[in-house]
Amino acid sequence: MVKILISDKLSPLAKQIFEQRGIEVDQIVGLTPEQLIEAIPRYDGLAIRSATKATKEVLAAATNLKVIGRAGIGVDNVDIPAATSHGVVVMNTPFGNSITTAEHAIAMMFALARQIPLANASTHAGKWEKSRFMGVELTSKTLGVIGCGNIGAIAAERALGLKMKVIAFDPYLSVERAEELGVEKVELDELLERVDFITLHTPLTDTTRGILNAEAFAKMKDGVRIVNCARGGLIDEEALLVALNSGKVAGAALDVFAEEPAKENILFGHENVVVTPHLGASTSEAQVNVAVQVAEQMADYLLDGAVTNALNMPSVTAEESVRLSPYMSLAKQLGSFAGQLTEHALKTIQIEYQGDVTELNTRPLTAIVVQGLLQPLMDCVNMVNALAVAKERDIDIIETRHDAEGDYNTYIKVTVTTDHQTRCVAGTLFADKRPRIVSIKDIALETELTPNMLYVSNEDIPGFIGALGTTLGRAGLNIATFSLGRAEEGGEAIALVAIDAQADAKTLSAVESLPHVKQVKALTF
Repeated sequence: MVKILISDKLSPLAKQIFEQRGIEVDQIVGLTPEQLIEAIPRYDGLAIRSATKATKEVLAAATNLKVIGRAGIGVDNVDIPAATSHGVVVMNTPFGNSITTAEHAIAMMFALARQIPLANASTHAGKWEKSRFMGVELTSKTLGVIGCGNIGAIAAERALGLKMKVIAFDPYLSVERAEELGVEKVELDELLERVDFITLHTPLTDTTRGILNAEAFAKMKDGVRIVNCARGGLIDEEALLVALNSGKVAGAALDVFAEEPAKENILFGHENVVVTPHLGASTSEAQVNVAVQVAEQMADYLLDGAVTNALNMPSVTAEESVRLSPYMSLAKQLGSFAGQLTEHALKTIQIEYQGDVTELNTRPLTAIVVQGLLQPLMDCVNMVNALAVAKERDIDIIETRHDAEGDYNTYIKVTVTTDHQTRCVAGTLFADKRPRIVSIKDIALETELTPNMLYVSNEDIPGFIGALGTTLGRAGLNIATFSLGRAEEGGEAIALVAIDAQADAKTLSAVESLPHVKQVKALTF
């Protein structure tokens, strides 16, 4: 039975969804790292928020783990490279708290512009300092959005509703999408020079870490105001303090900090800094949304193979999963066939798609071809880590698509290049949706792969088939099917023989000793 550990506080609806899908659930909050390492081998899935740290040590111990689901968008607390190397899918829920976080950024902008927290404290203290708190309007000001994805786009739309001018820096924002949103796409330096307000909505990566640093502050005009409801590490806090003290930055509103929980921080107590304790996603609606989404995504993956919002493998919807299933079987067989015949270091894997298959999401098919290729060569390779393992070993993967149909309605060809040779295998799906091999090394032959097979490459000479059949008969191996193909008369020939049991080393040696045999391999599928 599939088993899930919920190790952070989630809406009770998450547990209900898992149980309704027939999944066993344990909710244990507050585990120490040592306790999590001890417990994790028992689980197929781990559902978390931000408190649980899925470190490389935890993942090394997670021998049965298949998926980590983050109820929220940020995955700083998950070692994604380690998860990938262990074949664990990492999912998040990027849409569940988008509105909530964007609204919090707008609220922080208002609080900053009108000094609401400071004025609130002063008034509660019995002071009536009306002249002290002179604010600024948002209308007609220029807002710079750094990171214009889901949350940044919503924040931009809200700001436009406030009659602000919005410019955005995001390397992945297309000109068409910017026009659709009504924002101006600019480079980072131009944004820094033009804006009155900045709001950050970008993930924390090696590229974005410290994106607002001393150099960036120096490029801004005096009196800029900064809002960060994304990740604390995006801002160099020491540089920000210097900019605040100098007046370069008129104020900062921060929901996130470089170290959390932030019980102490050099910015605390500064009268021009508004702070909240990472409340961006803290609304009842958002908490329900992300809990429901992560439970549904994890259950879909564990039960149906559907992959949604994965950060380390191609996404596959539940509908796609059903339609892709026979193609994935074919892709895995082609990869496995080529992998079992490969005896030298892989250099290039080329995968050609033709016909009906080009209308599908081929990224998971490529992943499963590579999985099939690598599995005979190394342990612990699956769809999640296959592409990463290939990249680590400097194996080039080339994917090509041909919309026009050839001899078959659908056709997949895998060509593998090693230090010593290039060989290829191609297959198709017939009307029954069962995979068939239709060529090997561009030699036409048709066969359905079975659990035990014998691959024989030989020179095309009279009497060879009889000699092969006699040798297998003496070994007590019954032939189920026998498929033949040749390049030309007297040239290279290939036999794929389905046998009822595995051929042992003695039998392989006997076949290999037959005249004119070039290669013999026992294959299992």
